[in-house]
Amino acid sequence: MVEKLQKLLEEKKYSDVHELLEGINSADIPSIFEELDEEQIVIVYRLLPKDVAADAFVELDSDMQEKLINALTDTELKSVLDDIFMDDTVDLIEEMPANVVKRILRAQNPADRKLINELLKYPEDSAGSIMTTEFIDLKENMTVEEAIDKIRKMGDDVESIYTCYVLTMTRKLVGIVSLKDIILAKNGVFVKDIMDTNFVKISTLEDQEEVAKKFDKYDETSIPVVDNENRLVGIVTIDDAIDVLQEEVNEDFEKMAAITPSEDTYFKTSVFKHARNRILWLLVLMISSTFTGTIITNYENAFAAIPILVAFIPMLMDTGGNCGSQSSTLIIRGLANDEIHFKDIFKVWWKEIRVAVLVGIALFAFNFVRIIIQYNNMKLAFIVGFTLLGTITIAKSLGCLLPMLAKKLKLDPAIMAAPIISTIVDACSVLIYFNIAVVILGI
Repeated sequence: MVEKLQKLLEEKKYSDVHELLEGINSADIPSIFEELDEEQIVIVYRLLPKDVAADAFVELDSDMQEKLINALTDTELKSVLDDIFMDDTVDLIEEMPANVVKRILRAQNPADRKLINELLKYPEDSAGSIMTTEFIDLKENMTVEEAIDKIRKMGDDVESIYTCYVLTMTRKLVGIVSLKDIILAKNGVFVKDIMDTNFVKISTLEDQEEVAKKFDKYDETSIPVVDNENRLVGIVTIDDAIDVLQEEVNEDFEKMAAITPSEDTYFKTSVFKHARNRILWLLVLMISSTFTGTIITNYENAFAAIPILVAFIPMLMDTGGNCGSQSSTLIIRGLANDEIHFKDIFKVWWKEIRVAVLVGIALFAFNFVRIIIQYNNMKLAFIVGFTLLGTITIAKSLGCLLPMLAKKLKLDPAIMAAPIISTIVDACSVLIYFNIAVVILGI
């Protein structure tokens, strides 16, 4: 399709381009734009069907949006902004440079500018910062016919019509009613008779990650946002919740890899910023690793007695780190999904101890046989075997306890992932190894 589109653009067959774009999904536009030059992008955008153009604009990355805004006339820009929802407009403003923001605000009417400024005041990562203010509100004394009439009038201007919100004269939220219930109700039935008064709601200052989790827990497509006086100020929709979860997953992956999270994508982040985001953690981990080296130098007598002891250090350290990483990954995931809570700390620890014993016995047996066959050294086999048991037990314990303690201290459990766990376990494994060697060898 892209090749055909480029050919039509080169031949300036714009009517054929418009026809080709009929019925295209807005989510496919960004990938098409990646194959076009800047001039072609502007032309294609202007030829998009009106209903697709607004949705496509929201799907584009911030750089592409900025280029389009600079290329569009004031009238065209106003037309785009009129067709996108308020939460998307706020997101757009937060991403754009000051000169572009001025153009966007100039294109808004005074009432929308005031609303935008109010939404921008909410703390970053709060429910208020991701909510939309466009929704359908009904009154308790409305009949279902009146409710349907209002939905028809407002439907094009709101993000979701599947759930309507029942408000008092002072805009306090008293119930919700689904479009399905309204349509299936008999004529003459009042909204108050079919509305649900037992519903999920969130406050404007609630953390966006907690909001996203509620969508998963309650299987909602939208959740109302209320202020301190229970007045409805907006709604969060499922698409915003998915965006939040995606952001949180990306952030957790970076933290688990000992990288300071970046708001930009990989290619948009400069080489300098990539390096800066990684250097601090690498320095901390490197300095921490020097303790392991210090421990090793204190056991030179053990090396002298059995030089082959050195050969097993990498295996023991790697095994400990891997065991700790397995536990921490499962616990961090459980904490993120609200499956595991701090009150479960001893229950989780006891489970991991039992897992560690079973894993340790299996690895003990394998290495014991291997060392006997390869080196014919019973003492060495016991030293390595007992070290594995101790290291795995400590690694599994740290892997489950540290993320839970981080959560209790209001820190992100993801920081207690593989790099941190491995660094601590490395020192512990070497300490255990040489202490066991000293006891068994009688040095």
